Amino acid sequence: MTIANDTAAERKEWPDLMTVEEAAAFLRLKRSTLDHYRCQGRGPVYRKHGARVFYPKTNLIAWSERNAYASTSERLRSTR
Repeated sequence: MTIANDTAAERKEWPDLMTVEEAAAFLRLKRSTLDHYRCQGRGPVYRKHGARVFYPKTNLIAWSERNAYASTSERLRSTR
């Protein structure tokens, strides 16, 4: 199937993609922090379209939820 043949319903299945700047603002981080995390492999899952980096909003939320703590030494266990 080509892009020209996509229906509106099929396009709605794609997650909202955010630029690095938008993702950093969404997570309330500096862009440089998000860049650093990406280089270290510690940050949210991202996509590359050529040289451009995009973050699906669902991945940003999931990454944030995985980084939940009850104290400085105890990570919260996922209930899912």
